[in-house]
This record gives sequence, structure tokens and C-alpha cells, in this order.
Amino acid sequence: MKAVNLFIIVFLVFTLNNKNTLGQNQKIPREKLQEILNKTIDNKSVFGAVVQVAYRKDAWIGSAGNLVNKNQYFIASISKLFITTIIFKLRAEGRLQLNDPIANYLPEIVWKELHIFKGVDYSREITIEQLLAHTSGLPDYLQGKKQNGSSLLNDLTSGADQSWTFEEAIALSKTMQPQFKPGTPKKALYSDTNYQLLGKIIENILGNKLQNVLDERIFKPLGLAKTYLYLNPQDHNPVDLYYDSSPLKIPKAMTSFRADGGIVSNAEESFIFLKAFMNGTLFPKEDLAIIQKEWNAIFFPLQYGIGIMKFQLPRIFSPFKAMPVLIGHSGLSGSFSFYCQEKDVFLCGTINQIKNPSQSYKLMLKLLQNLE
Repeated sequence: MKAVNLFIIVFLVFTLNNKNTLGQNQKIPREKLQEILNKTIDNKSVFGAVVQVAYRKDAWIGSAGNLVNKNQYFIASISKLFITTIIFKLRAEGRLQLNDPIANYLPEIVWKELHIFKGVDYSREITIEQLLAHTSGLPDYLQGKKQNGSSLLNDLTSGADQSWTFEEAIALSKTMQPQFKPGTPKKALYSDTNYQLLGKIIENILGNKLQNVLDERIFKPLGLAKTYLYLNPQDHNPVDLYYDSSPLKIPKAMTSFRADGGIVSNAEESFIFLKAFMNGTLFPKEDLAIIQKEWNAIFFPLQYGIGIMKFQLPRIFSPFKAMPVLIGHSGLSGSFSFYCQEKDVFLCGTINQIKNPSQSYKLMLKLLQNLE
């Protein structure tokens, strides 16, 4: 995940403050939203887009470029919302507490020397909540620098497809330097290592593979027939990812992300899941207050709660009007799945572009400006 481009932010503020409203009409302006999607396709950085919009009692799905409404795509880090759901289900069942040390649920070979910061080993102090909230301080096995100065993500985007196991991801993380002591106030570091660990904790508690847990506890109950954990590199159902102007074929890597970014879905089913997440269908609704009890900055202007992301431009960009708050998650693939409570709007979809995922925020805010 990369920070949202500052130039794009300034442009977005201008468009939001100079919008055409819909007056009393609360229906989705389908032709206008389709026009926005069409203009998003520049065939330079964005080649396809699909979005499911739900506005109060109305809903619409649209697509443009090389994507169509029913396309399945990699939702990338939106997968973390599914992991958050399972953790809070287990909490409701009394199988874990958020402040439990992760060492209670993992073998010593996993957590031993996992977090050594300034010569002190904090590995036994890391909690489940800290993994969820990215406040563990653990380095990111995906985007952190390896000893050769490169990163696993750099290797992948250069076309060097490869797979890895959970054990290999953790071993790679252990070669990197933690950024701060676990639970340091106001400190967060977005790290896929955290969710690799959460996936294994879920498997250990339930004695079942993660794909089976997701299927039994989320996919089947919600009727998500096109949503699944990607495990077979020969599976060509999800559309190819793009990196810059070319398709990026990394199926081996996509089978390895698992808990931190390995789920495939489509726009319609992403919306079904997010709505269930937000309305208390999947875990006690009062837990949403816990999930949002504290926010820490990760990438400007994104903040992270306990297993969920918040996108809001600061007041300085719009001194006379508060900018909308979007709660949900986005992915490095350009995927997005957010809810705006003040407008009662769900926005779920993808621009399917790894190199410039910030374009997805531009798209969401332009869609929002036409839903008033």
C-alpha cells in the first residue's frame, strides 16, 4: 500500500467543493456514474474499473475498460477485513481475547526472536490486538528491505513470480528490523507479517485450514459463491493484475498471501460482505465500536483501527466543510471496499492497478460527490 498522491488529493478537494448535487433525488445517477467510470480509463495507468455502489435503498454496478460487472479479481489487502471478522467471531465465542499474547497460540519456533528491538526481545509481549491494528512494530515481510536491499514486492513487480510458505514469510521478517516496541502509543506500521501470524493463529485455534474456516464461517453463510481463498496457481478465474501498462502474472505469489491478501471476489459479493460486516451480521455489532476505538496513521491520509482502515482528508484541505469519512479497506491491487456512514453509501470495486492504487481513492471521491 502506498500513500495517496498529494496532487490527487488537492484535485479531489477541488472537485468535492465544486460539485453538482442531486437535490432531493436520492436515486443513484447511473448515467453520471458510468461517465465517471469511463473517464477513469486512460489506458495508461487504468485499463479497467468496476464498482458496486449502494446508496440508501438504491444500488448500481458499473464497469468500464477491460473489466465487466461479474469479473472476479484479487481483493488483495481487503482480505484483512475477513480475518478481522474471524478474530471477532472467535472473541465472541470466548476462544480468545484481544489482549492475549500471540505466544499462547503459536509454537515457540514461530514467535521466538520474532521481535528484537534495540537489543530487547519483545516477542512474548505481542498481542492479537497489536497484530490486528499494526501496532506490533513487526517489519513487513512483503515491502520491507531484504539484506540485498530489494524487497519481495520489488521482485514480484519485476515479474519474478514465486511462492512462499508461512514459515518462510516469518523467517524473512526475522531478518528485518522491527520499527518500535509493541504497543508504543500513537505508533503503527502497516505490516503483512501481522496478518500472516493471525491466519496461523486462526488455524491453530480451530484446528482447520484457513480456506475451510473462511468458507464455513463467512462465504457460505453469506452466499458468496464467487469469493474464495486463492490456492491454485492454475486458477485463471480472477483477471490478471496490472502493473503500469502490462499484465502482471504472479499466480504463485497470489497463492502465498493467504490471510494478508489472498482472497478473490467480485464487486457485488464484496458489497454483500462489507454490508454484513457493518450491520452486525458476522459478529456482535457492538464490537464495531471496539474496532474503531483508536486510529493510528499508516500512510497519509490513511489511518488504521483494530483490523480496519479509515480514509479521510484532513480539515486543512477543506476548511469550510468536513470531508467524508470512509471506513473499510483497500488493497495494493487498486481494490477498495468502503462505507460512508454520513451518506449511507457503500463503494466496492477495483481499478486493478498495482503501480498507482491511489487512483482508486480519486474514483471513490468523484463517485461520492454525485451522491447527494
